[in-house]
Amino acid sequence: MVLAQSTAELYDQYKAKMQQIADVRNAIAVLGWDQETYLPEKSANFRGQQITTLSSIAHEMFTEEPLGHLLQELHSRGDLDPVSAKNISLSLEDYEKNKKYPASFVAEMSQTTNECYHAWIKARKSGTYADFEPVLAKMVALKRQETALLGFEGHCYNALLNEYEKGATTTMLDAVFTDVKTALTPLLRQIEQKPQVNKDFLHLHYDRDRQWEFGINLLKAMGYDMKAGRQDISEHPFTTSFNPQDVRVTTRIDENDFGNMTWSCIHEGGHALYEQGLDISAYGLPAGEAASLGIHESQSRLWENNVGRSLSFWESHYVPLQQAFPENLQSVPLQDFYKAINQVRPSLIRTEADELTYHFHVMIRYEIEKGLLDGTYSTKDLKEIWNRYYNEYLHVTVPNDVEGVLQDIHWSHGSFGYFPTYSLGSFYAAQFFAAAEQQIPGLETDIIKGSYTNLLTWLREKIHHFGRFYTSNELCEKVTGKPLDFKYFLDYSTKKYGNIYTL
Repeated sequence: MVLAQSTAELYDQYKAKMQQIADVRNAIAVLGWDQETYLPEKSANFRGQQITTLSSIAHEMFTEEPLGHLLQELHSRGDLDPVSAKNISLSLEDYEKNKKYPASFVAEMSQTTNECYHAWIKARKSGTYADFEPVLAKMVALKRQETALLGFEGHCYNALLNEYEKGATTTMLDAVFTDVKTALTPLLRQIEQKPQVNKDFLHLHYDRDRQWEFGINLLKAMGYDMKAGRQDISEHPFTTSFNPQDVRVTTRIDENDFGNMTWSCIHEGGHALYEQGLDISAYGLPAGEAASLGIHESQSRLWENNVGRSLSFWESHYVPLQQAFPENLQSVPLQDFYKAINQVRPSLIRTEADELTYHFHVMIRYEIEKGLLDGTYSTKDLKEIWNRYYNEYLHVTVPNDVEGVLQDIHWSHGSFGYFPTYSLGSFYAAQFFAAAEQQIPGLETDIIKGSYTNLLTWLREKIHHFGRFYTSNELCEKVTGKPLDFKYFLDYSTKKYGNIYTL
């Protein structure tokens, strides 16, 4: 009988069960990582079958009645320590949510995700959105069904937002993107009136192998533990974690665009440092998981932009870069390089966008996702809608589908509700970094010297080790003394780009 057992014994049973479920989920993650890096072309169908089978098993394990009874019993007891109590509370919440998903839906979603991913790859190769649209339409229909299963208040999109950023709503995000439009647009208009900085030298030929070596060195310098991870090549850069001692990143290399690989490495490295900093003793438990996608993105954007695009960062890394590519950079002064990597100019590709126009890319995807889910938009019209938004918000003409509606992997994964976390992450990052500058003596000097130990230690203590104990805004307030405030990002951007463009 459950009631005859001590709380400690029951908690041990809970922990063992959650770790078994994590084992299955991480086996799925390994298959997914392989699918996007090394999977032979003919293996797609069987890989989809394998992932579907394991996804069904994981779902069954996490929705079993005995687990529900165990969680309810532990939740009712008042003798758990705060972290254990939070683990139970969050696991019970997750359990009740997962119970809403029929096994048949889980299997269908897994199979459709596999089909959708490979259709996206095929469409990227053919350059034709029409090759992707039929399967994407099936995915959108499933996501609409998912919102009904989960339930929601207000807009149906809120159900999916909550999966990535707990408590986020369209009301909140509409306000955030209103700030983007009203505050960043005037700054962009000011920059447009100034002479544009030159970055042509970043688009000369940069040898693939030398780029790879430089990227690996950047990851190591940041503190990424190569004994607990590895880097590979993929169509779309990503980070995946199987546990804090096995966190893998991918990048892509364009020999005519130095920035493509560099910022992928730093960005994914930021994600990986977060995963490597989670509590390994809490494997499988909420305390061993990231707080949210917005907080996760704050870690990658902090490293990519607040650190990696700073002049201080390149004080130590620019000479090695010049030595790696003397034919391109030997005669380019550091100040010119710094300005080039921070050029602000509307562009086509989200992952290559500057810090300011980036949020218009995210806003476009947010508006499209809302429209697809509530029926305002159809996947058949998506190409035209996408192109119209890009012309309206960024004043650019989309020349082809690969650089347009096919550029992101997210919809092929069914990751609707994910994109807004990118902007939230940037805004959290600016606020966190402002706090770090106040709380870490000599931080700028550390960065100039190429030493990031104090910063990483601060991030581990202030953010990483808490796992899901706090919501995003709770964590933000704990770290900075305030909930999320767009003003930090605006102040950071105004100061930085005011200096670069002499505004």
